Amino acid sequence: MSILEISISNSPLAEKLINKFYTKSAVIGVIGLGYVGLPLAVEKAKAGFTVIGFDVQASKVDMVNQGINYIGDVIDEDLQTIVTAGNLRATSDFSFINEVDAVTICVPTPLDIYQQPDTSYVEDSARTISRYLRPGMLVVLESTTYPGTTEELVKSILEQSGLTCGIDFFLAYSPERVDPGNKQFNTKNTPKIVGGVSPNCTKVAATMYRTVLDGDVHEVGSPAVAEMEKILENTFRNINIALANEMAILCNRMGINVWEVIDAAKTKPYGFMAFYPGPGLGGHCIPIDPFYLTWKAREYNYHTRLIELAGEINNSMPEFVVERASQILNEERKSLNGSQVYILGLAYKKDIDDHRESPVFRIIHELEKRGASVIFSDPHIPSCRHDGRMYEAAALTAEHLEQSDLVLIATDHTLFDFELVGQKANIIFDTRNAMKGKHVANKYYRL
Repeated sequence: MSILEISISNSPLAEKLINKFYTKSAVIGVIGLGYVGLPLAVEKAKAGFTVIGFDVQASKVDMVNQGINYIGDVIDEDLQTIVTAGNLRATSDFSFINEVDAVTICVPTPLDIYQQPDTSYVEDSARTISRYLRPGMLVVLESTTYPGTTEELVKSILEQSGLTCGIDFFLAYSPERVDPGNKQFNTKNTPKIVGGVSPNCTKVAATMYRTVLDGDVHEVGSPAVAEMEKILENTFRNINIALANEMAILCNRMGINVWEVIDAAKTKPYGFMAFYPGPGLGGHCIPIDPFYLTWKAREYNYHTRLIELAGEINNSMPEFVVERASQILNEERKSLNGSQVYILGLAYKKDIDDHRESPVFRIIHELEKRGASVIFSDPHIPSCRHDGRMYEAAALTAEHLEQSDLVLIATDHTLFDFELVGQKANIIFDTRNAMKGKHVANKYYRL
């Protein structure tokens, strides 16, 4: 696609920046070098752009500049190659924003203690950019947030520079769609959504992504549409996982195998999509994103009942798992108080090293609160710190399995030797159906 094929109305600045994207002469900045920012920076550098990564954590900056990878979805050799070639460098000196033509914001948007959006990282990034903003620059927000953030918050901060959005600079929202550990879809090939504050903003931002990514770039009418689209994606998953969890609770009471029920239901070639129960939700998106919408809905005097109920069900699963563990031990004439519980998996999902918002921490806390002794294994997380506490993983051994009163499978990592677990564990409580089709020598319970 040539520049002439793109409709840019009366904007020499937009035409100039689009030309820089096509000739790969644009310098691109990425603020935040975490699970979203680093893979994006790598792909932009691999596409031939000069990329500057910004992060407040000196350790991340040092590792990037040494070509040392710390994100599972980034290939070690890719990072080393682009750093050595000079296509990517990292810094904690944000004054280098004055060297970039486009900058993407990929910073955390957590919830505060009142379950309300904490946009402080986004605001700080916007203020920093505003200090160095110059005519012809593009700013794209990728952090997941509530509808209206880009236009109501970021735009107003950037215009404190004295420049006018859509005329002097370009602003858009393009939600990240990172699924850690996904072997099929990654930053490079996942379709991208782009919504700009003006048509020119949309076209400029979409062009940047089209010169970097293989996936389709879908343009929408406004940042609010793109922001709401991202919330819908994760709310959809949140609600359907809540349904699967509620079915698991009911099936347990009725003596029905919920996993067999789901396997049977998904034989229908239409009208059903399989979601699975588990010990609770983790990661930065699904447990958190719906609360952005419930918070914003109050501004419009609307109560998002279904979304909030789904959140309640999913948030209750760690406690349900602990209660089931207690019941299982009781059936075996044992007390949870004084028992050793061996947990397999600390990551929030299979085959990744990400423990953000992992429900396993709450399970450990509740088990210990009830008097249990807890050890865990996770081949992807040998150690980590959470809420000021250090967690050290134990090796998965026959001795640990045999000495534990209960083995609780919380994450179904491929690297776990589930054959060994089936042979040596005294009692297994499987919250992921990880032992399906495997021989179990002793007592076995599913979620």
